[in-house]
Amino acid sequence: MTKPSDHTTVTTSPRPLVEALHQNDSVKESVKQSADELLVISTVLKKGIPVDAQTGEVAQALENTEAIEDAIQTSAEDLEGVNKLLENELDERIDLERELLATKAAL
Repeated sequence: MTKPSDHTTVTTSPRPLVEALHQNDSVKESVKQSADELLVISTVLKKGIPVDAQTGEVAQALENTEAIEDAIQTSAEDLEGVNKLLENELDERIDLERELLATKAAL
């Protein structure tokens, strides 16, 4: 398998896939950072609000925060899976382009 750094060294690489991979990496990092920040906020709120005050809307807000954390984590994992698919597709296309160039050179 071609290493991700190899994608930028191949001059014939499919640019749209390379760009999509880089954008997806950026989004994945942003999602992970947001999840980490939300986790910190949630932890501070849970520790800062007395247990007996964690009722009604406050309790609902804390529960919603947990659900959002889970959703963000799932999104980050989904993005990682998409990145793997993009990397595989990019590797396959680069290999095919190399084969095509070698075939053209042999003709």
